[in-house]
Amino acid sequence: MKTPRSFVAALSAMDLPSTFNPYRERCPVHDRADGPRVRRRNLSRWLQAAQRANVDTIWIARDLGYRGGRRTGVPLTDEAHLARAASLMGGIPLKRATLGPAVVERTATTVWRMLASIDQPVMLWNVFPFHPHVIDDPFSNRCHTRAEREVTWPLLLALIEMIEPRRLVAIGRDAASALSDVGVPVYAVRHPSYGGQAEFIDGVRKIYGNAPVQSPGRTLDLPFDIAQPAMEPAAV
Repeated sequence: MKTPRSFVAALSAMDLPSTFNPYRERCPVHDRADGPRVRRRNLSRWLQAAQRANVDTIWIARDLGYRGGRRTGVPLTDEAHLARAASLMGGIPLKRATLGPAVVERTATTVWRMLASIDQPVMLWNVFPFHPHVIDDPFSNRCHTRAEREVTWPLLLALIEMIEPRRLVAIGRDAASALSDVGVPVYAVRHPSYGGQAEFIDGVRKIYGNAPVQSPGRTLDLPFDIAQPAMEPAAV
């Protein structure tokens, strides 16, 4: 797992119960026929761009939500911000893997508001790199278990070895706790969901020298997908 290609191959090979692996599985409701392949390609290009840019920071949250990285293949990134993600990483080609209107995720909106403000390439990831859901409810969110984390932990360590960051930004308490012994300095910020947006913004500004927060632009005005209930992970 020392190259983006081998890393994505290892990622897509994993199959866990009550978990959607977007790099392996196709959502029968929302995905294009080649959805998993598109997401694998998106992630490979993201990793390659991070290496070319000598990215020195990885932002790491807890796990994928069904509105964001599960659909795009890029962690902490929903479809409404996919073009912005491509631009931040040097204009790499990132494509949609789903059909229908672009879906907005509240967490991704806040994360990309701050990424636009600091205007520096970063690597985005999750402690658990897949979307854990309730049994028989694939469009729900749940926290991953310790056993699930242990199974996928080598992937996180391989990512850190591949990117060689000088620091990690842990988004939420669960992420900060999981990252306490990885051997890289960890800066913890509040998760932006469920009332944590202001604290998240303040935490990121402090890490990056009180960078001004730019207007989020029109992406905040996009309608949320109302086909599914608006569920996001609890603030962690």
